[in-house]
Amino acid sequence: MSMWSNLPLDLLAKIFSFLSPDSLAIARSVCKNWHTCSKAYPIASTSATTTTSSWFLALPTRNHRPCCCYAHNPTIDKWHQLSLPLPSIRPIASIGGLLLLKVINSTTLQLGLCNPFTGEFKHLPRLHAARTNPAIGVTLSNSNSSQDDVRLPSFKVYVAGGMSEAAQGGATYETKVEMYDSRVDTWQVVGSTPVEIAVRLTVWTPNESVCIGERLYWVTSARAYTVMGYDVGRNGWRELGVPMAERLEFATLVKRNGALGLVGGTCGGSGSIWELSEGDKWCLVEKVPLELGLKLLGGKRVWESVKCVGNEDCICLYKNFGNGMVVCKRVGVMGRWEWIWVDGCHYIKGKQLPHCPIRGALLHPTLASSLIY
Repeated sequence: MSMWSNLPLDLLAKIFSFLSPDSLAIARSVCKNWHTCSKAYPIASTSATTTTSSWFLALPTRNHRPCCCYAHNPTIDKWHQLSLPLPSIRPIASIGGLLLLKVINSTTLQLGLCNPFTGEFKHLPRLHAARTNPAIGVTLSNSNSSQDDVRLPSFKVYVAGGMSEAAQGGATYETKVEMYDSRVDTWQVVGSTPVEIAVRLTVWTPNESVCIGERLYWVTSARAYTVMGYDVGRNGWRELGVPMAERLEFATLVKRNGALGLVGGTCGGSGSIWELSEGDKWCLVEKVPLELGLKLLGGKRVWESVKCVGNEDCICLYKNFGNGMVVCKRVGVMGRWEWIWVDGCHYIKGKQLPHCPIRGALLHPTLASSLIY
């Protein structure tokens, strides 16, 4: 121990940068010197402070005390309880090791950035047009300039649709598209939305989106399902059909193998995954194994209460907290996909946890300073 105590703090921090979040958390608790080192010298590595597999975060959708969420570590198959800065937040997208969140008890849209593993939180500036219930999408920079920090990649947030106050009183559908640029920490108007699309984005479209190249996609929440696409470079909108649109009981967009994917399930049928190919054609690529699907649905082939979240690592199908979930994850150097079951969490440190509705998110955890303040 004396050798470690005599190491320069910057060198010790470099060693810390090769630890996983679990191991780094343990190292921080060893002694006051190590804890001070990890705080005073930012740990600036991307691979060393993140895991290769995404963690699933379960955020309660109602005001929940204590103010916390629950995270599943897929490496050791263990659940953890994390503190949250606010009780009423909803995940929108993952940005590096951070979550973009919507504050749901605000009368108009208010967004924030949070690292649930370190407790860091920052409100984003207010939009030019105060609006409620818009569609929200995120694009990440392909590469960071020398001025950017890898712990907080450059990103842009696009907001379209929603309701705002009309000049003559009352409310109207907002047609301006606003964009937040993390490099300058401001919003600007970058385009427009046809009124008929603004209505659909506001009434029938969830906040979450998927980004493929320079296009953002949202799936409508009303049957028959459709997909709305926005080209951020050309400020152009388009609509795509959905496979089995009138029969799907739920539909969620995901990014899979670099392409747009769609996850859905039909009453009396199975859960399926499609990928969008050239010519805007959907190709069936996966089906939920029958036994896992029945376990998730409680023996009934009804999918309407199922929710889904996915990224390039995995796709998670879940219901309420404690029910367990079905996961399709990428494994091996060849990147093949396999289906597994993850048990729900009922107790943490001997304390019984509530059975509550949740909104899921996938995140590569990090304990490094993100510079979001």
